[in-house]
Amino acid sequence: MNQHPFLNPGPYPDWSKLTSDRIRTDLTLALEQAELELEKLRKLDSDSIHFENTIKAIERSTLQLNEAWGLVVHLDSVCNSPELREAHNDMLPAISAFQAKISLDPELWNAVKTYAQKSESEELEAVDRRLLDEIVQDFEESGADLTEEKRNRLQVISSELAKATQTFSEHVLDATNEWSITASEEEELAGLPENAKTAARQAAIEKLGEEKGANSWIFTLHAPSMLPVLQYGDNEELRRKIWTASDRLCVDEPFQNEPLIRKILKLRQERAEILGKDDFADVALARRMAQNGNKANKFVDEILDKALPFSEKENLELETYKAEKTGGPVEWMQPWEVAYWSEKLKKERYDFDDEDLRPYFPIQSVLSGMFELVTRIFGLKIEERSTKSGDGDHRIEGDDQEVISVWHPEVRFYDLFDDKKNKLLGSFYADWHPRASKRGGAWMNYLRTAENEGETHLGLICGNLTAPNPNAPALLTHYEVQTVFHEFGHLLHHLCGEVKHPSLNGVNVAWDFVELPSQIMENWCWERKSLDLFARHYETGNVIPEELFEKMLRARNFFEGNATIRQMAFSKLDLFLHREWAKDMNGSLEEALQQELSAYLPKRKSTPRTIALRFSHLFSSPIGYAAAYYSYKWAEVLDADAFTRFQSEGVMNPDTGADFRREILSKGNSDAPDQLFRNFMGREPQPDALLLRSGLS
Repeated sequence: MNQHPFLNPGPYPDWSKLTSDRIRTDLTLALEQAELELEKLRKLDSDSIHFENTIKAIERSTLQLNEAWGLVVHLDSVCNSPELREAHNDMLPAISAFQAKISLDPELWNAVKTYAQKSESEELEAVDRRLLDEIVQDFEESGADLTEEKRNRLQVISSELAKATQTFSEHVLDATNEWSITASEEEELAGLPENAKTAARQAAIEKLGEEKGANSWIFTLHAPSMLPVLQYGDNEELRRKIWTASDRLCVDEPFQNEPLIRKILKLRQERAEILGKDDFADVALARRMAQNGNKANKFVDEILDKALPFSEKENLELETYKAEKTGGPVEWMQPWEVAYWSEKLKKERYDFDDEDLRPYFPIQSVLSGMFELVTRIFGLKIEERSTKSGDGDHRIEGDDQEVISVWHPEVRFYDLFDDKKNKLLGSFYADWHPRASKRGGAWMNYLRTAENEGETHLGLICGNLTAPNPNAPALLTHYEVQTVFHEFGHLLHHLCGEVKHPSLNGVNVAWDFVELPSQIMENWCWERKSLDLFARHYETGNVIPEELFEKMLRARNFFEGNATIRQMAFSKLDLFLHREWAKDMNGSLEEALQQELSAYLPKRKSTPRTIALRFSHLFSSPIGYAAAYYSYKWAEVLDADAFTRFQSEGVMNPDTGADFRREILSKGNSDAPDQLFRNFMGREPQPDALLLRSGLS
């Protein structure tokens, strides 16, 4: 019997054994074992110090702890329960403090400096030198040279940040789950697609029971439930109520997030000042492509200025269109009218509706076609495995291998091979649909990074996509298909990694580079040749008709000015909070943000709140995308440019794909990101491709 399932999960964890009552015991033991490894390092005398027992030993010292804690954090994201949350939060301060103190430990720092000054360090192969340089920078930038008092304070800040950001994340999850609205008359659902009505009926049956639910429809703040109402619902009052609930998420007790944001910003600013930096952006961006807050802010402002005229023109067109259709004056719109009327305008202008595509995107077809795509382009092969959970098995015909344990019956498991060598590179779990116990959004994560020959990577991919219903399989929107491809790009970055040091492998790269593999994958959601692999009508098996495909392409950049302004306003908000407001935090958070963003936010009759109180990218982890939300658009510049090589050489060209796999996917952080990009493209990135693709040139 495995006494410590979190510490000894084997090649594939037995999720039925990873229970909340084991967390404290196993993670406490993992902390003790990691401390013993570090103590060995502290006792080294200068003459005996070499690469393996110092630099490599620092990396290895926390591998078991990080993998065990990764399992806990993952379960907290997908199987949240009071017991699990309590155990997770009990261990969080100790884990955070331990992780923070490593790069603040003067004895470890002395060992690293001693090795770095030896002649041996000058003769290292490139990837070993990269690890040494990264570890040296970890210590330098963490504050290892500061006084003991300041180092101790930095450890406390790390623990406090971990607790505050965890609470922020819990508030968003709990507030989202708490709210729902019930409709009892079918006329309230006028305009809604059948798919949305069926899902709402299913939600009502699950919540109210078969008898009462059979005559009701329940809508929630989960995207697959909320967005169709805002886009298609003729019932303005229903739209208003759902939009208002979303807009006020985490405004009020017991899930109020403004006090937490103030605390998080204060702690981040204090950390920056202790480290001798002007603000947290300069701390977070020091080793990213943007390098500092000024450069990031300049990038954001340039794109905002390019997009603003397009956005203003689009809003006037929409207001004029609504006036023509209603006989009313041309005036600002209510925020819950925008998606509704823009959908009608798009339908009229392009004879195109997003719902027209949905029947062509059954999730199983999307996945199998995406797997075929990466076989053809990147030389990878993906095979599904049989799975088991507490609620039964999911058997794959012809699979006689070990049945893989999963945390929920909907979860699927796959192996990924190098197709030519038939060599297993790694495996991954996929968990696609919303649950009350699962956090919102979509994400990729890794559970294990291979280090030695014979080891394989292990990762996961999660989403909150449209679920199946009794009448049809899960039929995705085109946006959801892009989400699947995006997260799968992150997963490929992990599973194709060939760097021998785990901390330099896969997605452990600069955050303004990490989105390149994910965002370049989205391009294949718009190409005829690739779409024909995975876009198949769920009843007939037919591909998307050419006429519908052409309409889809023509409508691609509809309202793109507004979409760009929205994303860049998020980035502006992020940088403003971390570079300016965090220094004094005078007055109302929301008023300060409205004033800062006033030139860019579209004018509406009722002023929408900013995203701040539910902005998990910034506030649900100690660092995350804080001061770095601009990274998405930065990486869009890279992905649009990199994809021009596929367009010129063939979007399904296996030679180009092999180059991308070799120069980007396999390399992790083994070299500087701008060098990796140059290795693939043969030149510096050029921003024109993004402006052209977005219709903003």
